[in-house]
Amino acid sequence: MRFRAKIVDLACLNHFSRVINTIAKLAKTCTLRLTVSKLYFILSDKVANGGVSMWCELCQGNFFDEFQIEGVAAEHNEIYLELVPENLSRALKTAQSAKAVKIKLSNKHCPCLRVAVELPSLSSSTRIVTHDIPVGVIPRRLWNDFREPSVTDFDVSIYLPVLKTMRSVVERMKNLSNSIVIEANTNGEMNLKIETDLVSITTHFKDLGNPPWESEDGCQSSAQGRDLERVAEARIDIKKLQQLLAGQQVNPTKALCNIVSKKVVHFILLHEDVSLQYFIPALA
Repeated sequence: MRFRAKIVDLACLNHFSRVINTIAKLAKTCTLRLTVSKLYFILSDKVANGGVSMWCELCQGNFFDEFQIEGVAAEHNEIYLELVPENLSRALKTAQSAKAVKIKLSNKHCPCLRVAVELPSLSSSTRIVTHDIPVGVIPRRLWNDFREPSVTDFDVSIYLPVLKTMRSVVERMKNLSNSIVIEANTNGEMNLKIETDLVSITTHFKDLGNPPWESEDGCQSSAQGRDLERVAEARIDIKKLQQLLAGQQVNPTKALCNIVSKKVVHFILLHEDVSLQYFIPALA
């Protein structure tokens, strides 16, 4: 089992670093799945037990100049590692003006991701700062626990308002309540609501638009045939929503959410070369 990769382009390095910072804000530990063409950061707390789930997908070709992997077997050319993303984020912080960063799976005393940062130096010799990040290797028999979460047929799908605006609204509301209700309909309208014994506050967003989705038979299913005024809603933990909005360091080109009434809110943030899905279960 081998893995080595190298980033030389500074823009790619900074972009990768921002993605890892975002992951570190969303998960204390997560699974890193390495395949020939992609990297996945996975958090699979069981939504049924009240935990959030995350699925972040990156195309390695958009970040790495070199990328080599030998998985556990020829027919399973993948590696699954458990790691603390904050450790990787810290290592990459030392690389902001690096000439190159090499990442390698090593096993000196225990399995580690070795991050070697080549820094520019005034003399002809190069300075290399090395970080060894401990990882756990996840055995093949457990891989099925880390499949992409599937979304049951949602009631409403809607584009999100500008995330900065949404973040400032949620930050103000979180001082007043532990939970927030997200409501949306297929007419491009969304409300963020908190209700306590003392206060009831609603922020309205309109003209957000609803994404067209292809149904199983390949037909476009948009708002047509659905009741435009029908509202889907879910009450979720406000801190978990705030964590998602505050952690965003990669400005998504598209952001939307799917609501399964009273069950789960599924957020999808898309950037050209990164997609992040985040699932927050509804509170009873």
